[in-house]
Amino acid sequence: MKRILLILLSTTVIISCSKGGGKGITGNPGIKGELVPRGSSKSFIAERPYGMVPIPGGSFVMGMADQDFAATPEKAMPKTVTVSSFFMDETEITNAEYRLFINAVRDSIARGLLAEAAGEGGEEGGDGGSIADYAYAGKKTGEEATPYQAFLESQGGRDGYDESKKLDKKVPLTYNTSAYPDEKYAEVLESMYLPTEKRINNERIIDWSKIKYSYQWEDVLSAVKDKDRGANYLKKESIAVYPDTTVWVKDFNYAYNEPLFDQYFWHQAYREYPVVGVTWDQARAFCDFKTKLKSDYNSSLKKKKQKAMRFRLPTEAEWEYAAKGGIENATYPWGGPYLQDDRGCYLANFKPKRGSYIEDEKKGNFTYTAPVKKFPKNGYGLYDMAGNVSEWTESPYSNSTYEFSSTLNPYLSNQAYRESKKTVRGGSWKDVGYLLMTGYRDWERKDSARSYIGFRTIQDIPSGAGKFKRTTK
Repeated sequence: MKRILLILLSTTVIISCSKGGGKGITGNPGIKGELVPRGSSKSFIAERPYGMVPIPGGSFVMGMADQDFAATPEKAMPKTVTVSSFFMDETEITNAEYRLFINAVRDSIARGLLAEAAGEGGEEGGDGGSIADYAYAGKKTGEEATPYQAFLESQGGRDGYDESKKLDKKVPLTYNTSAYPDEKYAEVLESMYLPTEKRINNERIIDWSKIKYSYQWEDVLSAVKDKDRGANYLKKESIAVYPDTTVWVKDFNYAYNEPLFDQYFWHQAYREYPVVGVTWDQARAFCDFKTKLKSDYNSSLKKKKQKAMRFRLPTEAEWEYAAKGGIENATYPWGGPYLQDDRGCYLANFKPKRGSYIEDEKKGNFTYTAPVKKFPKNGYGLYDMAGNVSEWTESPYSNSTYEFSSTLNPYLSNQAYRESKKTVRGGSWKDVGYLLMTGYRDWERKDSARSYIGFRTIQDIPSGAGKFKRTTK
């Protein structure tokens, strides 16, 4: 009996020792000669991004199912469609959030200019005491190149990415002129500002036209259609990301809006107001940055997380489905049919009467936009899906959006970047109540910026995901 037990124990040890291999080294597939996938059998849990809410998938009647005074085919044509689950920003993107984006792009450009000027100088662990500390991470003393990095360098780098030019973001960056470490640093940073002859009242301001976000994306549908993949289907973008603050003056030639032109985007008082003056292309650049930020964080963890799902603009169908808040044929995000609650308070920020804009002493005076979360949320937990600012969607504006798109996740992305007209949804602070209806469609050209158009982002939820996991701030 003891002999049999010893044999069984020896067999167990042999089996357990044969399971693995070194870290990153592939071994034999399966277990005991069977195709048994390795890893945990637990279901995937979708991590809810901060500030977003889950929208469960479902079917709904898309279009003006209630009333359509305009009776135009672009705004009518109701049809039943189905959308999958996704996360959506509970509010429109705010000035504070968008400022984080443009500041990150500004810092990246500044670090790139400093790294080029630093040349071969710098040591690992530099604290920014000289421009040499801002050299590319790969050129600093004490940091050895990996075999893969050495191979890329021997091949002259890789198109679109050069490992040797990785920025060292650990070195602190300063824009305070009294804290500049040396003259060369000052020379580089000064090149980012408006020249003296273009300054007003000698105010030192960054030349925001130089602050561009560069990225690329693949036209997958065209590639699949042509049965080919490759660089020919990569679309490279370089977008100046600073919002157009002049929209407050350009949109209203006969109104005194100069204070908003001067203050709306940068003043602390407007921190939690929705960003405006952003084009469709700038909104898409923000989505790409948000995706990259999360992906870089996941890859930096010791215990690696799966690559982050892409953030993007909602399609027109996704936006309308989310706006209805789970209420079938909802005229407005709160259901309807009225624009006021039982106490006589307006349920959104819009223009209720000719020449009269909302003035509610209990909730503040919102002559223009309002801070986010000042009006009730809908059934899915989304704020301001009607009024405040209209919102960009991914979808082009044309009859084909309804006529020829699928009834399952309607999507015309292969036309989205070609069509200059983009669908805008939700109505804004300057619009009458009719334009706030969930089924109402409007449009704007993708290169146009307006004082009444903002946006929010969404992220797909895998259909096989289990429960949602909330992330902390």
